[in-house]
Amino acid sequence: MKIAFLGLGSMGAAMAANLLKAGFPLTVYNRSADKAEPLRRQGATVAATPAEAVREADIVFTMVTDDHALTDLTTGPNGILTTLRKGAIHASCSTVAPDTNRRLAEAHAAHGSFLVASPVFGKPDVAAAGKLWIGSSGPAEARERLRPAQAAIGQGTHDFGDDPGAASVAKLCGNFLLGTVIEGMAEALTLAEKCGLDRVGFYEMLTSTLFNNPIYKSYGKLIAEQHYQPVGAPPAIIRKDMNLVVQEAYKNEVPMPFANLIRDRLTATVALGEPDVDWASFAKRVSEDAGLH
Repeated sequence: MKIAFLGLGSMGAAMAANLLKAGFPLTVYNRSADKAEPLRRQGATVAATPAEAVREADIVFTMVTDDHALTDLTTGPNGILTTLRKGAIHASCSTVAPDTNRRLAEAHAAHGSFLVASPVFGKPDVAAAGKLWIGSSGPAEARERLRPAQAAIGQGTHDFGDDPGAASVAKLCGNFLLGTVIEGMAEALTLAEKCGLDRVGFYEMLTSTLFNNPIYKSYGKLIAEQHYQPVGAPPAIIRKDMNLVVQEAYKNEVPMPFANLIRDRLTATVALGEPDVDWASFAKRVSEDAGLH
């Protein structure tokens, strides 16, 4: 299978590199062409436009920042649908609104191609290791054809059925739950510190007993040590995701007070303009509210 990969940020570049390692012929495109250079050196072909990148592709992966970028990349001038072959599959990996993938799936169907929502769970280091968890939803035949390529970038794929928006719902819910972990750990460690406990020692106790799992360990370590590097995702990106969660909740009449709280924490973090911090740094707002700095 010939593959095109569009969007070479920290996540996309790592995913594309693993497709190359798996032996897939790969063409790549990024709006900032310099980000494609490392992949060119590894054997990828670099295209000047999205249309050029996907011309011969059987599968197209996209990993971009938001709904507008994905829509423009797919249906805009020189976009994917200007040259994509009939029967080809677009694996939409970006975190976007479910309705965005549904609308784009309709455009693909009219074109004679397929869209499979294929959002991923994991940080850039997890992507580089090929250990992402992948959600998948869309036409059953396309989901099945996509599996070998998904296996090259992840440790497991979970099907969410034929609705091309379903995997996006799962991704938004997953990111919301990560936010609740960060808020909960921040509140607990802040209370412990104000009551005289060593926050790092308390974190180590928690994550070796009741909360002994990778999420509490990884995000909890950042919060306990109050050191928010390396950057897994910038606050502005996940604030966008939390906004999508709140919008989806509003549309479906689901009260989600925690989602609004996390979005507000991230809004305050973005407003402060701190450079090069992970989104988990919104935990600092909890300490600040308690008079700790």
